[in-house]
Amino acid sequence: MRTLVDIGDAEVKALDQIASEQKVSRAALIRQAIDGFLKVQARKTEGDAFGLWGDHAIDGLAYQEDLRREW
Repeated sequence: MRTLVDIGDAEVKALDQIASEQKVSRAALIRQAIDGFLKVQARKTEGDAFGLWGDHAIDGLAYQEDLRREW
C-alpha cells in the first residue's frame, strides 16, 4: 500500500544518508523504522496487561479463590 507522508528536507537528507550506508532504499528504511515503532508499541501494551496485578499484596489465584468461596 502506498501512503503519502510529508517529511522535512533535513529528515529526507538524513534518511538518504542512512539508506546509502546500509545499501537499502529509503522506502525500505522507512518500513524498518515503522516496524520497529510498532513492536515497541506492542510491548508497551503487553506490559500494561501483565502488570495489572503487580501492586496487589495477595496472590491473584488466592484472591480469585476467596471471591468464589463467597458464592
